Amino acid sequence: MSDSYTGRLIVATPNIEDPNFWRAVVLLCAHDKEGAFGLVLNHSLDGESVAGHLPDWDGLAEAPAVLFRGGPVATNSVFAIATSDDLPVDRWGLRISPGLGLINPSKGPEHFEGRLGHLRFFAGYAGWGATQLETEIADHGWFIVDALPNDPFESNPSDLWREVLRRQGGELARFATHPAHPGVN
Repeated sequence: MSDSYTGRLIVATPNIEDPNFWRAVVLLCAHDKEGAFGLVLNHSLDGESVAGHLPDWDGLAEAPAVLFRGGPVATNSVFAIATSDDLPVDRWGLRISPGLGLINPSKGPEHFEGRLGHLRFFAGYAGWGATQLETEIADHGWFIVDALPNDPFESNPSDLWREVLRRQGGELARFATHPAHPGVN
């Protein structure tokens, strides 16, 4: 495999009807020949506050301070994306791009010595086996686009799918106006 999509977004096309990925915007945290691992950025778990699940992190999560459904795999596990310009390499769980990575929230905020910027928490993750994501892309299931630094921390996550598509311009921007249920027109 020559191209890694790590650090990029995959955006669900209208062809995806699976409720886990319907209009999903996924940040790919890792992608290589073995498969891909990502977090759905725009499916919040309404009513599931970060404070209710991770009281040590109360007040530190980006608004809205709720858990997000990171994907259908391991939904009993919590993952956290964070920014930091000066976090030592050994403190990152997984570096996604410069200044952005996964951290282990079970270590508690004191482990990070106040060096974290933006934080968002996810229950579960999205995963693909070897060549599975590439097949879904070839079948027109996903658009691949560049991520902007604030995408993982968008304050209005329900608008992220439309906003990401709209800012692409051209052909992709037209998908931002695609009706949620075309057969109901």
